[in-house]
Amino acid sequence: MSILVLNCGSSSIKFKLFTQTCEVLHSGLIERIFEKELGRGVIDGVCFFEGEIANHHVGMEKLFEQLRRCGAITSYDDITLVAHRVVHGGERFTAPILINETVIEAIERLVPLAPLHNPANLEGIKVAQAVVPNASHIAIFDTAFHQTMPKHAYRYAIPKEFYTNNAIRRYGFHGTSHRYIAEKTADYLNRPLETLNFITLHLGNGDSICAIRNGKSIDTSMGFTPLEGLMMGTRSGDIDPAIVFYMEHICGMDIKSIDHTLNHKSGLKGVCGDNDMRLILERAEDGDDDAILAVEMFVYRIRKYIGAYAVSLGSVDAIVFTGGIGEHSQNIRFRVCEGLEDVLGVIIGESRENEGVIAFEAPQSRIALLAIPTDEEYQMAKESTVLLSI
Repeated sequence: MSILVLNCGSSSIKFKLFTQTCEVLHSGLIERIFEKELGRGVIDGVCFFEGEIANHHVGMEKLFEQLRRCGAITSYDDITLVAHRVVHGGERFTAPILINETVIEAIERLVPLAPLHNPANLEGIKVAQAVVPNASHIAIFDTAFHQTMPKHAYRYAIPKEFYTNNAIRRYGFHGTSHRYIAEKTADYLNRPLETLNFITLHLGNGDSICAIRNGKSIDTSMGFTPLEGLMMGTRSGDIDPAIVFYMEHICGMDIKSIDHTLNHKSGLKGVCGDNDMRLILERAEDGDDDAILAVEMFVYRIRKYIGAYAVSLGSVDAIVFTGGIGEHSQNIRFRVCEGLEDVLGVIIGESRENEGVIAFEAPQSRIALLAIPTDEEYQMAKESTVLLSI
């Protein structure tokens, strides 16, 4: 019996197959859906299909068929549970939930809040239900972990009716990752999660930072959409809202072009032309002024949020990095934490690794400094089994 974790995007299907005890069996993806003659499927790093994939249903069928062919499952009934990533759960969904028609209708009503993500997530749910109808299907929401934010943190200072009538508020994202990192950090420190305060940083192409008090999110940098907050790979992060009006009235841009610019042409890419931090750091070492500025801006904005969240929390037990940049770039981790000794008692020491966790605080540091690989799929599998008490 197996657990399948699915992340259905607009043009891809990512998956991990677990045992009932949440040990990974296989992982892979179907990508480039809708791109004629360019689609491909990969399992455990090996390409098993190249060609046209007309839609998610075709992609899912190819995925399940290959799982059977490679011996991962003998029949579809071997999969007893399917956990689905859903980006936006609004205010309604605060925890994993067993999917039924009422849940599907509620996710559909939330499409205006995540028009690029929730439709693809729904498509994955419907296709998987059709292919493996005997399995239990669970929805896991990116926004759920942040539903513990207090009202003064999630409300915007705009007329109340935009909140009550249109649900405009801060929701936050990357919640599954922040929850996983919080639990792993508590395990590493060998202390109960509910007694600890963390600042967790998910840094990759999309970036967010979260203030976690006693195991619960009390604030996070992403807001109504993933555009708010830190400077990211191609997203602007925080800007003056009036810039949008200026881009329209003075620069002559329409709303669609402005949206594309802020989400896909800004951030690191907008400042220096690259959104791969590895390349940017190489360029910065070679003296490239735009790359140097991009790194300085990226680090400076993270540090500002750390300062703000330290004040919000009152005390901080650990600052924890994850995501592609957070896990792999010692350069960025050190730049973020340098100079925080007088303000927060943070003192950088030698890096040492233990069971996948990198610790780099000095013995006299008041705050632990950690880098922990995230595993959102494992977290989804675990939460699903807890929900069904498998």
